[in-house]
Amino acid sequence: MTVVHNPIALARNCAIVPPQANTVALSLQEMERMARRRHQNPKPIREGLWWYLRVWEYSFVDGKQVRKLKRIKLAEASKKEREVKKIADEIVRPINHGQIIVGAAVNFGEYVKDNGTYMTAALSLRPKAVKKCYKGVINKYLNPEFENTSLAEISLLRTQAFFAELPGRGVAYPTIVKIRDVFSHVLRSAVKFRYLTENPMKGLELPADPRGVIEKPFIYPHQFEALLELIPEPYATMVYVAVWTGLRVSELAGLKWHNIESNSISVERRYCRGEWRAPKTNASAARVVASDDVLARIRRLKTLEVEINWGGQAAKKKFKVVRSDGPDDLVFQSLKAGKPMNEGNILNRFIKPAAKALKLGKVNWRSLRTSCATWMVRGGADPKSVQGQMRHSRISTTLEIYAQFVPEGQRQAVEQMKEYAKRNVLEAGTKPGTVLVQ
Repeated sequence: MTVVHNPIALARNCAIVPPQANTVALSLQEMERMARRRHQNPKPIREGLWWYLRVWEYSFVDGKQVRKLKRIKLAEASKKEREVKKIADEIVRPINHGQIIVGAAVNFGEYVKDNGTYMTAALSLRPKAVKKCYKGVINKYLNPEFENTSLAEISLLRTQAFFAELPGRGVAYPTIVKIRDVFSHVLRSAVKFRYLTENPMKGLELPADPRGVIEKPFIYPHQFEALLELIPEPYATMVYVAVWTGLRVSELAGLKWHNIESNSISVERRYCRGEWRAPKTNASAARVVASDDVLARIRRLKTLEVEINWGGQAAKKKFKVVRSDGPDDLVFQSLKAGKPMNEGNILNRFIKPAAKALKLGKVNWRSLRTSCATWMVRGGADPKSVQGQMRHSRISTTLEIYAQFVPEGQRQAVEQMKEYAKRNVLEAGTKPGTVLVQ
């Protein structure tokens, strides 16, 4: 015979429950009330221009369970009753299973507004630049489509149709990818906070990328040498270190003197657009190999002075490139204030003008990092070694760089095949009775 134990009764009768624990007794009473919660099966009601649903919402106030009848706006009155019932089922089912997520009826626009759940509890944890970008995508693309749609109404079919229409609206593929990322983050947070039971974007397929394979831009060593000649210090050294170590610009800006070691550089923090943050991934927090030339050029910054305009064209003033070189002082310091460098200013004022003068095309901080990986590849390095230097979490990321280039061995094999074909044709032409087809 199977004995079914009542956990509440056991907790009451068990000798290990201290008699002074009134809070425990109270919680057990609340558990009994929760167990007696009625199964809800309300019918949608059409009132005016909308369908509504009334459900009991359970919550705790001052340690006591409170039950309140909540009126939920389901859909426009023009929707068929069958479709509205499906939405209602999606809302009621998790409530009956003990998952109190009446929030599934909250409109998307309500959920992502400035003081809404998403902005305050999810997006607030992201960097400033990410928050600005995500808000822009929500306001420009997502709110116009889903603002008045309840979270429960956002299905895979609705989402798939939305993304399928974007190319026809003239939205570029990189923007479509960004919209996908933002939308997914919003809906994942809704699942996390139990507004939804699952992410409706699971199984989503994006439209095909019309651009085909996009090669990552890089520069050749001789182009790099010419570029350095046109960039002043200390920015030239910053660019030099970027190419020869593969460090990201945010990692360069966050380097401190205790990170410069005898034969390597340790990455501990990064500085990006006014914020100090941890490295991009766990794999990024590591040491990278730095040659003697790189380390010597970094230490040389301590001896440099530069002259810049101060208060007018005629007025010039000398500044030390490194004001202070204590263990916790920055390696790359802004000249006037000694604060972290602004990578955008360096790119727009020095790197891009130099690249334009040399007609190099697109050169930015990302292409400098890609150039590091590219040079290692063309120098004969194996993928795992490149992955270690670039600190990629996955080897597939490193192999994306390899896909741009044809290995020399493969090129040599093709040339040998051509030589074989020529030789075979010539040999066949010298044999009696051979017919050559033109």
